[in-house]
Amino acid sequence: MKKVKKMKRYDELLVEFKKILKENRLKYTIQREVILKVLFDSKKHTTPEEIYDLVKVRFPKLKTGIATVYRTLNLLEANNVINSITFGAMGKKYELDNKPHHDHLICDECGKIIEFEDEEIEIRQCEIAKKYNFKIKSHIMQLHGICEECEKGGERVDI
Repeated sequence: MKKVKKMKRYDELLVEFKKILKENRLKYTIQREVILKVLFDSKKHTTPEEIYDLVKVRFPKLKTGIATVYRTLNLLEANNVINSITFGAMGKKYELDNKPHHDHLICDECGKIIEFEDEEIEIRQCEIAKKYNFKIKSHIMQLHGICEECEKGGERVDI
């Protein structure tokens, strides 16, 4: 039976984040919380630079450096609060690990990311793991290719 992930409210996520900071002997700062809040509110996969820009726009009086964004993202990823998709030399994009499991279609031309869920794929993975007496703890599926817009020769989209 597949476990369904319950989406956390922001206050629950913040409590978890403060615990992670304490366990790592790091101070809670408003800058770190704002980065978490921007990730929580984001509806797309976001680069560190986009997160930094959103922090500056939403909280213009708050002094937050790009290094703080990177360090906070590394901490959150190491503690399985966020997930990343790597784009080689183009860096990473992040999303909060706060929704049901899903996989990704990634356009190698424009960088568009399409999320999808497929119960048959999940069932098949479990069957394969069982066949090899393997216990799956997690997995990431990323299918790379070309999206419909790029295939048709459309404009490059910024995501």
